[in-house]
Amino acid sequence: MRWTRVVGVTLGVSCVGVGLSAGQGIGFQGGATVNPEQVYVGTHMEIPLGSDDFLIRPVIDGGFGEDLMLATIGVEFLYRFELGGTSWAIYQGTGPAVAILRVNEENDVTGGYSYIFGFAHENGFFTEFKGGGSGLSDVKLGVGFTLR
Repeated sequence: MRWTRVVGVTLGVSCVGVGLSAGQGIGFQGGATVNPEQVYVGTHMEIPLGSDDFLIRPVIDGGFGEDLMLATIGVEFLYRFELGGTSWAIYQGTGPAVAILRVNEENDVTGGYSYIFGFAHENGFFTEFKGGGSGLSDVKLGVGFTLR
């Protein structure tokens, strides 16, 4: 019950002032994790901070598998590097996160951090590698799409 309030508050805060400008976007992602071995789906919002290359990205993911559920709520700070002459960019970043683990009807909430490395196409498609520490999934490999 308590974790549903945390998720609701996080989503509410993420959606404040959602009037999408040209640089903002809302997207969806999914993939697989290692330790725990799960599949995950999630959503995010991209908000430029001063330029289109520096972004803040609130994220919420839900993982399922290995007889447990893992919800991750985080804020990622990303920097994009355009690959000259192409429509692709490389990005990297880091940020704090909260993990809510549910096993056998018991919940455990822990804080942590994540680091991100990925490739994004200007049409919105992206693929990324995420690592985590302090209670988060060790490795996430995912793909997604951002609507702008």
